[in-house]
Amino acid sequence: MNAVAPISITDAAAERVKALLAKRGKPSVGIRIGVRSKGCSGMSYTVEYADERTPFDEIVEEKGVTILIDPKATMFVLGTEMDFVEDKMKSGFVFRNPNEKGRCGCGESFHV
Repeated sequence: MNAVAPISITDAAAERVKALLAKRGKPSVGIRIGVRSKGCSGMSYTVEYADERTPFDEIVEEKGVTILIDPKATMFVLGTEMDFVEDKMKSGFVFRNPNEKGRCGCGESFHV
């Protein structure tokens, strides 16, 4: 039986992750997604290089990239799609999370 991954990644996000890892200059096992307390709505997403896997990381391998989900973030990101968006004014990773109940006005933080 195939389990559903806790997070999915778009082609654009996968390509951006590959580019970032290639430019890093040191080996990485992938990227780590987390959440932290921040902003006016309560939480924000974090994305960082992962130098090693920890025993409790949730691991998603999709489209040629490895995403590790911090165990404290798993329940907040279930069902989320990670995308990379680039336009004239900004670029960055975007998280489409069906569990979000609201976002702050600037879009920096969310709550579930």
